[in-house]
Formats: sequence, structure tokens, C-alpha cells
Amino acid sequence: MELSKSITHKNGRQRKPVLSHSDMGERESMLEVEDDEVALLPNSDRADGRTKSSHGIKGELGNVALLLFLYVLQGIPLGLAGSIPLIMQSKNVSYRDQAYFSFVFWPFSLKLFWAPLVDSLYLQQFGRRKSWLVPTQYLLGLFMLYLSVSVDAMLQTDGQRGPDVITLTAVFFVLAFLAATQDIAVDGWALTMLSRENVGYASTCNSVGQTAGYFLGNVLFLALESADFCNKYLRFEPQERGIVTLSDFLFFWGIVFMVSTTLVAILKKENNKQHHTKKKPKEETQSVMETYKHLFSIIKMPTVFTFCVLLLTAKIGFSAADAVTGLKLVEAGVPKEQLALLAVPMVPLQILLPLVISKYTAGPRPLDIFYKAFPFRLLIGLEYALLVWWTPSVRQEEGFPVYYYAVVLLSYAVHQVALYSMYVACMAFHAKVSDPVIGGTYMTLLNTVTNLGGNWPSTLALWLVDPLTFKECQGAPGQMCGSAEEAGLCVREGGTCVTALDGYYVESVVCVLIGLCWWIFFGKKMKRLQEESPSAWHCRVAK
Repeated sequence: MELSKSITHKNGRQRKPVLSHSDMGERESMLEVEDDEVALLPNSDRADGRTKSSHGIKGELGNVALLLFLYVLQGIPLGLAGSIPLIMQSKNVSYRDQAYFSFVFWPFSLKLFWAPLVDSLYLQQFGRRKSWLVPTQYLLGLFMLYLSVSVDAMLQTDGQRGPDVITLTAVFFVLAFLAATQDIAVDGWALTMLSRENVGYASTCNSVGQTAGYFLGNVLFLALESADFCNKYLRFEPQERGIVTLSDFLFFWGIVFMVSTTLVAILKKENNKQHHTKKKPKEETQSVMETYKHLFSIIKMPTVFTFCVLLLTAKIGFSAADAVTGLKLVEAGVPKEQLALLAVPMVPLQILLPLVISKYTAGPRPLDIFYKAFPFRLLIGLEYALLVWWTPSVRQEEGFPVYYYAVVLLSYAVHQVALYSMYVACMAFHAKVSDPVIGGTYMTLLNTVTNLGGNWPSTLALWLVDPLTFKECQGAPGQMCGSAEEAGLCVREGGTCVTALDGYYVESVVCVLIGLCWWIFFGKKMKRLQEESPSAWHCRVAK
């Protein structure tokens, strides 16, 4: 369940965990394979084989602040995209429409296809990363300004006509595509913006910044957009609308994107003399075709291919719980803004969990944590189904009691522990096995396959809810409710379509059974990948 567009998913982009110092040490040791590879991280001029000394983080607070701000900006469009399904659900759209919109969260899972272009094509005088960051953020700002004058018409309902889901999907897909491109550029810039001693803070900036941006674009927006919430907590006199509208919010952040991008373009110099190295990084000299060839060589390796197949299938068992539960709670009457606000106490937990879990994944076998957490996350999926079933029975005239929200919050907190245990374990394993010879492309492959392994089952789960739901017509003998036309005929004959079997419950049970089979037959195979030698994961490319 993602409480604010189903709460962890779906930016389609899972946040990178904060690496422990031991993780960073192991990652840096990989980067010292050869002299050419040392230059992949800055501030590593070596005359005697040792890293150049540095003066700690104080001298780079400005760079850390800039990275944090860029990741916050990245989270804004993702949070806004995550709020749209909850808004559409309150307008009674079908789950097939929700499945269409879920493609908005795919760009972060597909950025592998254009990441080598971002990595290889640039204007050297302007800066390798700024060549992509600046135009991408300008486009994000312009697109948000355009949406500020058109999104209300797309969401408007008119009689039998609901929101324009196809157009909404298209425009927010473009926003997500631009945010994914910005992510590639910022991730790459982080490695050269910070010194080698402080490069670990880039992961912290990513985790904290994107969490904050997603919170602003999702939780804060939904709360301020809700008239009920604003009238209850923020106003003395009730009004029909919230404090802000979606158009207002988009316009404000469109201006922020335009102004901040202009300042970065003018004031921030990418190539700092402090980070000059005697040898240029090997990845600097690669052409686009070379990068794609190396990417293909990674995928062809037996260990990587096996690992990717496992990543693409591991999350089938969680798809119903992650993709549908939050929408089902809104359908059952839980206010979307209240559901979103339950994410607030989870923010510190989401920041602290990677720090705590990384202590257990820093050893030689991080996937053991993945394997142990897997069945617990499956059981939480069944508990979510019970929560949805229980929700209508506790609804009162004035809303839901406090103890109900406490149960939802506790359920989500337990879910987060299992989710982050698996996620941090995967990220730690990615860091250990990635070959640094081709820069960030290797990590991009593993991370995007991980995201794709969560996105396609979620889209499929949303798509199948309606076909698996069985409704019967009560009050009009001989009528059925198998389609929209039949449901309309049932109503015209004086009947009512009543859900006899909700497809969500069918999916929940089937997904858990599939997940249990995966854990039994393939979970141990994933664990055994940890026993492969480092050479089995490294590309054999000509030096």
C-alpha cells in the first residue's frame, strides 16, 4: 500500500539508500582497480598511490546544499504525479484507467535506454552534466506552467464523461521522463561535484532530497488542496475550496524551476580546479556506441542476466498490496488527504531505516536480508487485504475513528521495514558487484531493472482488478452487470449493481501464492549469486 499514491512506489523511482561508511569503503576499493578507473571519482590525484587529503565536509557545504536542492526539485513532479491517481479515484474512475496512468511511473525504469546518451553527449565548455541538467529543468518548468492552465480541464467530470485519463497519462509521462533525465545528470554530477572523501553524502542528499520533494508535491499538496482539511485545521471560516489548487501549485513550482535553473546555469561552474586529475576518466572518452556495446556486454554475462530475471519477477507477489490497496481505501471512503498525511510520521522512518539496515547489509552477503524479509512482506500483503475488508465496517458518519488510522499507520510502518530491508539489501549488492570501468551505466542497469520489476506487476495488477471483479444485479431479475452497458441496463430496469466478489481480494491471494512459490524455488538461487567471484560480474572490455 502506498498511502500517498500508494506510498512507496510509485515514483517509479525508489530512493537510493544512505550508504554506511563500510559500504562506501567497499565501493571505493572497487574504484581503485586501475589508475584509469580512479578518476571516476574526483579529488584522487595520486603521486604515491594514496588519496589526496581533504578538509572534510565543511568546505563543500555549498555543493551538498546544491545537490540536496536539485534532488528536492526532482521529487516535486514525482509527488504531483503520485497525487493524481488519488484524485482520479475520488472521481470514480475505473481501475483500467488507473492502469493506464500507472505508465507515468515507468520512465525511471526505462531510463537505461537513454542514460548512455546523457553520459556521452555534452558541450564541454558548458559542462558535462549541466548540458543536460539545465535544458531538462527548463523544460520541466515550462511544462508545469503549461499544465497550470490546462490540468483542470483534463480532470473535469461532466455527466457521464470522466477525467481525460489518456491526456493526463501523456502529459505526466513527459514530466516523469524529464525528471528521470534530470536524475541521470544529477547522479553523475554528484560524483564530480563532491570530493572523493565526501562522495558518500551524495546518497544522503538523494534520499533526503527526493523524500522532501515527494512530500511537498504529494502530501502537502493533497492537504492544502482539500477543502475539508483546510476548513477543519487551517481556517476560521469554511470555504468550498482548499487553500491551493493543482493549477496554483503547478504554476508556483514552474516559476521555481525556471528561476533556480537560471541561477545554476549562470553561477555554478561544473569543472572545478580542485577536482582536476592527471588522467581523464575512462568513461569520458567513450562514444555513445561504445557505451551501448558495453551495456550489451553487461547484460550478456550469465550472472547479470540471471540476476536481472530474478529482479524482474521478485515483486509479483507484492503487486496487489503495493498498487491497489491505497486506491481501495479511498474507494471505501477514507479521505485521500488523511491517507496522504499518514505518510508524515513515516518520513523520519524512511530516512532512518536505510541507515539502520545498511549495518546488516554491509557484509559479504547482503541478499541474505532480502531473503529473510521476503515472506514477511508477503504476509503484510494479506494483512492489507484484511484492512480493506475491515474498513467499511468502522466508518462512522463523522468519518473514521482515531484507532482506525492508528492501525493503518502501524500496518504501513511494518510494511516499510520489510520493503526497505529488501531494497537496501539489493542496493548494497548492486554496489558490491558493479564494474566501475564504464562509470554509472552498470549501476543504472541494475537499478532500473529493479524498478521495472516493481512497475510492470503493479500495472498488471491494476489492469486485472475490474476483470476479476464479479458484480450482480439486484432488484432487476434477469439482468447482469458484467459490462458498463449491462450495468446501465440494470439501473434502467430498477436494479442496482452490487459487488459479489472484489477482484482485489482474488489478486491478493493469487499474488501471495505466486510470491511464496518464487521464494521457495528462486529465493535461494538469488542468495547463491553472492558466492560468485568478482570477475563473474566485471565486463571484459578492451583497455
